[in-house]
Amino acid sequence: MGLIREPKNVDFTVQSEPWTDVELSDFRKLMNEIKAKNAKPKVKIVLGKKKFKS
Repeated sequence: MGLIREPKNVDFTVQSEPWTDVELSDFRKLMNEIKAKNAKPKVKIVLGKKKFKS
């Protein structure tokens, strides 16, 4: 693939505005909810001696 050039008189760069404190706290709350929902339970592996029946 090659580089894509910008057409003349067109600017694709966008200056984003900083988030407010309320928006940032809402985003963090949403991300924590998504992480908690998608978290896989940790599997505990126990290695030890095998018991043999005599």
